[in-house]
Order: sequence, then structure tokens, then C-alpha cells
Amino acid sequence: MDVRDLLDPAQASKLLAWMQGRALDLLGALLILVVGLWLTRRLLRALDAGLARANVEPTLRGFLRNVAHPALLIVVVIAALTAAGVPTTSVLAVLGAAGLAVGLALKDSLSNIASGVMLIVLRPFRAGDYVQAAGVEGTVEQVRVFQTHLRTPDNRAVILPNSMITAAPITNFTANPARRADIAVGVGYDDDLRQAREVLLRIAHDHPRVLREPEPKVLVTTLAESSVNLELRVWVPTADFIDVRSELVEAVRIRLIEHGLHIPYPQRDLHVYHHDADGRPLVDLLARVADDGEGDDPLRANPPVVGAADRTR
Repeated sequence: MDVRDLLDPAQASKLLAWMQGRALDLLGALLILVVGLWLTRRLLRALDAGLARANVEPTLRGFLRNVAHPALLIVVVIAALTAAGVPTTSVLAVLGAAGLAVGLALKDSLSNIASGVMLIVLRPFRAGDYVQAAGVEGTVEQVRVFQTHLRTPDNRAVILPNSMITAAPITNFTANPARRADIAVGVGYDDDLRQAREVLLRIAHDHPRVLREPEPKVLVTTLAESSVNLELRVWVPTADFIDVRSELVEAVRIRLIEHGLHIPYPQRDLHVYHHDADGRPLVDLLARVADDGEGDDPLRANPPVVGAADRTR
């Protein structure tokens, strides 16, 4: 089909004349486009290889590649349009207006992108870390531009928008090689406090995975109603934290019982006196109640003295 069949003769003549005058420019633009696309692929491969040699984590490498790829394509297309004689100023103006409209329509998504950039650049956590973010605890599997993937201890996959993560405090439990385990222990008021401290320290020193530095400590934290509360503080490798803490709690229970120390629990003892306030035996009052059957209750007129006390056995 001839171009002149689609356009009127005047327009077709102008278009053909323009193409004949710009033939070299169009050829140059096509060459720039082909070479530019080839160079873009080579540059992206070189960027990825250089980041890998620099030991940049895969998440950050992927993000930089995703940013560099469209940026290079835009440069190549603008260069080709300029070589073809197309005024790029108007093209850029149209792209800017379109970008503004898209930005207003996708402001929430852009917020996630900005948060993803912050997470990837600042790196408060990385893949493999165990964190608490936006109220969710789990192991980080992936950090992407829009969302972060977590795996909870019960094997649930949780996908969090990045804007939710950066809007709340982030706790990284595996950021440091060691963590402190605090174990609360209560002993009775009648127990030997020094002996209890020695038993707890011996438990800590006997455990093979408890670190020697910083040294384990036992602190007296509270004089409670039913017990004297102690706290065993030990430092353990982060990777072993849950297992070591569980083993220490079990050892505390066993060793305290072996040494005759009691782990108290609230208990109420009632002390009932056998005489009323006037010194008369309560047995006589009870007998009078049984004999009278009806009438005034002598127990109401002379209530017994009853004492109650909370103590720990």
C-alpha cells in the first residue's frame, strides 16, 4: 500500500520529502538505538558482576539493576529521538506530565518504593535476620522494592508493605552475635538467699553454651508478697538463644529442688482461734447454738477472732 493512498497528495509529498531529507538522520537514530540497547545489556552485566565482586548483598544488587535498566533505556531513546531530529523538549514535557499524573494515582505504591529504597540502602536488616517489624516476628526471606517477605517460626509466609515497616520501630534480634537471656526466679523468704545465688551461678557456669564474657550475674530484683525474686542474667550466642534459655529454665527448676530451695507460689493460711474476744471457748458457743436451735445466734453477738495471713511454703 502506498503512503499516498492514506494521505492527501500534499501531505504525502511533504512526508516523503521530509523522510528523504532525514534519511541519514533516521539511519543514525536506528543505529544509536541498536547500539544503545546492546551497550545497556553489557553495562548491566558489568554492574552486576562488579557488585558481586564487592560482596554487595543480592537484594541491593537486584534493586540497583532494576533502577539502572530503565534509566539507561530512557537515555538511549532520547538520544535516538534527538538524532532523528525529533524535538525532545516536548517529549520530556509530556513524559513529565504523565509521570505527575501517575505519581498522584499511585502515591501509596510510591511510598512503598521510597520505603524499599530506605530499607535497601540503610539496611536495618538483611535476608536471614530474625526481626520484629510492624508487629510481626519472623525471618527475613526477601527485601523487594514494594514489600518485604518474612517467614514466621510456625512457617507462615507474611508479606509486609515496606511503608508499614519503616513507619514502626524495627527490632533485629540477630544483629549482634550475642544476646542476654534474663531468667526470673523466685525463692521463699525462709530459704538461704546466698545459697540460691550460688546455685544459679553454678548452673550458668556449668552450661557449655553460656558465654564467659560478660560474666553471668544474679540480681535481687523484688521483695514480693510471696517470694524474693532473683534474676539470672547470662550472655549466649544469638543462634542458640532459644535452646539455651529453655535448658537453663529447666536446670533452675531441677537444681533448686535438689538443694532444698523452694520455688514459692501464693498460698493462704487461715489461723482460727479457739476462744472468742472475751476468752470463752468457742466449743461452748457452738454447743449453745446446737441446743437453742432458734433465737439469737451467740456467734453473731460474740464473733470469734479469725486471723488470715498470706505466706509461702
